[in-house]
Amino acid sequence: MANISPLAPDRFPALDPVPGVRLASGASGERYAGRDDLLLVELAPGTAAAGVTTRSRTAAPPVLWTRAMLADGRASALVVNAGNANAFTGPAGAECVAATAGAAAAALRCAERAVAVASTGVIGVRPNIERITGTIPTLATSLAEHGWEAAAGAIRTTDTFAKGAGARTRIGDIPVTVAGIAKGSGMIAPDMATMLAFVFTDAALPAPVLDRLLRQSVNRSFNAITVDGDTSTSDMALLFATGRAGNPSIGDWRDSRLAPFREALGAVCGDLARQIVRDGEGATKFVTIHVTGATSEPAARRIGLTVANSPLVKTAIAGSDANWGRIVAALGKTSERIDVSALAISMGGVQITDGEALVEGYDETPVAAHLAGSEVEIGIDVGVGRGRATVWTCDLTHGYIDINADYRS
Repeated sequence: MANISPLAPDRFPALDPVPGVRLASGASGERYAGRDDLLLVELAPGTAAAGVTTRSRTAAPPVLWTRAMLADGRASALVVNAGNANAFTGPAGAECVAATAGAAAAALRCAERAVAVASTGVIGVRPNIERITGTIPTLATSLAEHGWEAAAGAIRTTDTFAKGAGARTRIGDIPVTVAGIAKGSGMIAPDMATMLAFVFTDAALPAPVLDRLLRQSVNRSFNAITVDGDTSTSDMALLFATGRAGNPSIGDWRDSRLAPFREALGAVCGDLARQIVRDGEGATKFVTIHVTGATSEPAARRIGLTVANSPLVKTAIAGSDANWGRIVAALGKTSERIDVSALAISMGGVQITDGEALVEGYDETPVAAHLAGSEVEIGIDVGVGRGRATVWTCDLTHGYIDINADYRS
């Protein structure tokens, strides 16, 4: 594994068990030697499920299978393999997914159509079906309530650290637990990118409610990050609710009683998304971009991502160069409304522009000092409305080239 990202958290968080969820991870040897690369999750009977998947037109067979599975709104198991994306692999791809689901169903005594399947790794390499299906029965014998860090580690590809986040909350007077894991480091852009995220809760909520809550959280987290602007064949974010908390049934996602849960889910998804950026391939700086004054929240997000995806902006940040002109140039590409005469740009809290010119008496010294650090903040007000959003990205360094030039080696 590569050296751990300098932006990584100090440690993996202590995540509580989620009643109704058991995990096991192990090594199938599909691609990696000497490390776990396969995750099996057993979900309690009656678990509700929702998900958001890539919009890629070359979506992989595991994505297609899991989309179909989610139509029932129920799940009994999850299988994730790392190292092989099982994408663009012809009939063998669909065969592998069906065999994987079948092996999990046999081991856990559940229906094949209730097994979610996810894969991540190299595109275009036919998977060794027997290695995956042959490991699942062994994993089924070691399922346990604990093991979040091992589970997060097993789904990594170029990630330098395992990613997890959790929260405790309430629905009404009933305590509820939320825990999630994710992977992602490169090929990260909205529409989910080559990231996988799996969030689990013991809340009792129906699938349509989960779906709306998850989509809201995804838009403000996984769809608000970018490392390199590339979208993958394989990404998904899934939310499973086992119902073991026993809270009162709620059929409307806008119900005020769900406010604490909505906040907790958003916090977990946001934490995982930001960890993905902090593990951006070759990253040395974590960049937060706040956009205000847009026509709507989605418009503000799109404006922010236009800047966040600019190689010129990202390389300037890598070099600690306070070249705010790169931001102006990137904003010119947006299809959203902006008022150039009211445009205000700041870095590190220091306002740089006022309309179409520099702020009078602007001193670049504190801005350059801010950019020399590992945490960079950019503010952009486009002056046409009340829409606001925050997006996250990282710098673009030679380390990114090194990793991706040797990815298949």
